[in-house]
Amino acid sequence: MPKAPAAPPAPAEPASYEAALEELEQLVGRIESGQLPLDEMLAGYQRAARLLAFCRARLEAVQDQIKVLDEGALQPWTQE
Repeated sequence: MPKAPAAPPAPAEPASYEAALEELEQLVGRIESGQLPLDEMLAGYQRAARLLAFCRARLEAVQDQIKVLDEGALQPWTQE
């Protein structure tokens, strides 16, 4: 019986929020171009979904830290 092709390794987690956001923007541009084959488009979409989840989690973690610093209450952001 033939062996099933091995699944490609999962891409590494981004080093930072900024790196994830940059990769996400590049992926969206490639997907929106309409020039990718269907398989690559699907893989790009899946990677973009993981990057988006990573970014959301990082933002929520920062928001939680801000709540702690502000004694549990979100304060309006003001630039001085």
